[in-house]
Amino acid sequence: MIRPGRDEDAEGFIRLIGDAWSEYPNCILDVDGELPELRTLATYFAGLGGTVWAAEEDGALVGMVATRPLNDDRAWEIAKMYVAKAHRGSGLAHALIGTAEGHAVAQGARRMILWTDTRFEAAHRFYEKRGYVRSGSIRILDDISKSLEFRYAKPAVGLVVDALDAAAAASAERRLADILVACVNGGASVSFLPPLSLEIAKAFWRGVSASVATGGTVLLVAWCDGQIAGTAQLVLAQQPNGPHRAEVAKVLVDPAYRRRGIARALMQRVEQTARGIGRKLLILDTWSDREAAVLYRALGWMEVGTVPGYAIEPDGSPVDTTFFWKRVA
Repeated sequence: MIRPGRDEDAEGFIRLIGDAWSEYPNCILDVDGELPELRTLATYFAGLGGTVWAAEEDGALVGMVATRPLNDDRAWEIAKMYVAKAHRGSGLAHALIGTAEGHAVAQGARRMILWTDTRFEAAHRFYEKRGYVRSGSIRILDDISKSLEFRYAKPAVGLVVDALDAAAAASAERRLADILVACVNGGASVSFLPPLSLEIAKAFWRGVSASVATGGTVLLVAWCDGQIAGTAQLVLAQQPNGPHRAEVAKVLVDPAYRRRGIARALMQRVEQTARGIGRKLLILDTWSDREAAVLYRALGWMEVGTVPGYAIEPDGSPVDTTFFWKRVA
């Protein structure tokens, strides 16, 4: 049962946090010295305009989460997210954070932000699964645990497309790998053949993150109501005679999010981004008989021509590929 937290839950909250911190070296919980608000956590968050929730089973607290508004462009923070070890993997963590995110959105949140210790790698994977990506600098805390914290963020509502820096791209690799696998195994024409393994997909995105870090690729990601639902890339020509052009690659939309305008939004942001960095000529290719070709024509892309049998199906059958170009100056 997930219910609003109470000040009387202090003992359970402290136990949850202490047990979680004890799983990591040199992670020390000093309640009275550094976190006295844990003694009256419900009152503390209420004073900030936020709320804390507790997950209870057989009278014992097995999970918690809190959220509060920030004085930062309708952003809300997720905080104090902990689940007892025996209940991890049960779906409780998703239920808790979903409750907090839903409350924040109902109160007008447009963005969600959280901080997590750099040592909490399992938590990082969980937040990344929820659509969060690394954002901004590492925070240094002046505490006895010598804590360093990553900042994670995501849009909370609507359809938002944004470019990721190298740190954000690396943190999005797992979610983007899931999308690539789903698209390829669903028949997408993006160089790979089904069945595509998750490990190969992850390796591909590690390469993309490296290219983002060196300035060779601009990685765009689309969020739909708080979850990463699509992606596209601008691969920047590196030749001395090509600083004005780029290739559009790996335009992908999670099959579960189709028919919501995500591909169109990605392509519009592709053009806007290219224009902003001085890339005036764009090229791309796609299988001739796919819906993507219809979209590109509708968006004003010009056909160069079709190469018969340029790619192959999983059974070895040849597939025609059409090449497109567009000026965005």
